[in-house]
Amino acid sequence: MQSGQIQDIKVSKSARSRFRPASKLIGAGLIGAGLFAFAPLSVSLAAQDVVASRTPMSFADLADKVRPAVVSVNVKTITGTSDTASRDFPMPDLPPDHPLREFFDQFKKNQPERRPSRAQGSGFLISADGYVVTNHHVADKADEIEITFENEEKYKATVVGSDQRTDIALLKITSPKKFDRWLEFADSPPRVGDWVLAVGNPFGLGGTVTAGIVSASGRDIGSGPYDFLQIDAAVNRGNSGGPSVNLDGRVVGVNTAIYSPSGGSVGIAFAIPASTARDIVDKLKTSGKVSSGWLGVQIQSVDDAIAESLGLKSTKGALVSKILPEGPAAKSELKAQDLILRVNDKEIANSRELARTVAGLTPNSDAKLHVLRSGEEKDVNVKLGEFPSNDKFASLGSEGESQSGKELDDLGLTLVPSSEFPGSKTKDGVAVTNVDPNSKAADQGLKRGDIIVEVGGKAVASAQDVIDGIRDARDKGRKNVLVQVRTRDQQRFLALPVDPAKDNDSKSDDNNKDNKDSQKRGKR
Repeated sequence: MQSGQIQDIKVSKSARSRFRPASKLIGAGLIGAGLFAFAPLSVSLAAQDVVASRTPMSFADLADKVRPAVVSVNVKTITGTSDTASRDFPMPDLPPDHPLREFFDQFKKNQPERRPSRAQGSGFLISADGYVVTNHHVADKADEIEITFENEEKYKATVVGSDQRTDIALLKITSPKKFDRWLEFADSPPRVGDWVLAVGNPFGLGGTVTAGIVSASGRDIGSGPYDFLQIDAAVNRGNSGGPSVNLDGRVVGVNTAIYSPSGGSVGIAFAIPASTARDIVDKLKTSGKVSSGWLGVQIQSVDDAIAESLGLKSTKGALVSKILPEGPAAKSELKAQDLILRVNDKEIANSRELARTVAGLTPNSDAKLHVLRSGEEKDVNVKLGEFPSNDKFASLGSEGESQSGKELDDLGLTLVPSSEFPGSKTKDGVAVTNVDPNSKAADQGLKRGDIIVEVGGKAVASAQDVIDGIRDARDKGRKNVLVQVRTRDQQRFLALPVDPAKDNDSKSDDNNKDNKDSQKRGKR
């Protein structure tokens, strides 16, 4: 079965609905059937009225209310190098017969031409003065933006601000015209099962309306620390940035991604919740950017195996897997393997909650972290920084004779010192050269090229060090051993299982081997 992928879907106030006259229909049906249980009938009618009163026979009135405020966003981006850009390279003024003249002429000719690339997305008007909300990935790096309304009116627009972490961008129509139709964000989140209408520009077919329900909330789609709504209204490429609205015509989410094995709609789409979008839009409108607090660490959640390996009674908190060398935490007492339990007295359930909490704090403010370190709780003060741009953030990460042992065989691992692994840029730790795909190590996500840095809190430099760490955890009665792993510039902790039965067999095998060796020595 082909696995699905999360994909950007490139390319909401009151409304009257036609409701089913439930009491008349149900009453007529019951009387026609000769049912005259009057008391039960009245109760049944009341219950049906409550359900049917929010079940529209048609979404036409709602669509008529919403569609005039939804726009198509047409983006033109210039790629390549222009003639003027090529002249930024110092071209010497050489005479026609100079031996290097032909070389420089050819160099100039081979410069790539500037070619426009076009993309389409969706958006929606949020004010009379022309502010439009869309996705960051729709407006990112745009040279020209054109907004098209349902009535074919077109306007130029500029980017006020954009935030990649939430995938929200705010545009401003340059025309002084005052618009009479716009959408507002919902004041409260939708419930799972609520109706939603998705409006947008799928495949360039502007003004398209699809209906569905909120399938789930609080979805983690691997795109930052923020939660997403899941809806089953059909959305496709080009719906990005369009609204999902409730039956009152208010925006409950900004459509941003789909889950699809084929690239088309399969009934699973994701939207940025209105509460998140509204907060980001307010910040972009005020300052043109979103300033978020930054701790400067790599973190991960704690599962049952990691909790057991650390001797913890619960999986609450966020585990620090790495301190970024130029981040704010590097100037504090925070250490890798610290478990962050609270930030400024706010309890932290997992790594995503820590990321959201820190992002909501003001850059350059002081944060008090309550951590668990080596079984003891303590407070660590950190002066937060400002979350860096993506470019800056990215800049911040023959095989030799392998060694093995029964413990590594049980885990399905083959290891060599990092210095002996081809292409390795580090000398610390041991490199994974092979992983049995059906092994415990594979189940935990280990793969060829990973570097094991620590086992049980101790640095390792050889496969034997890893074996010793596993045996030490087993001797302490642990069912799992905590392992620190580096993959490229990312570090994380995982818990590898320690199988007591197999380890005891290993001890027996070692004892039998020792006895045999003694017998051999005795014979000599």
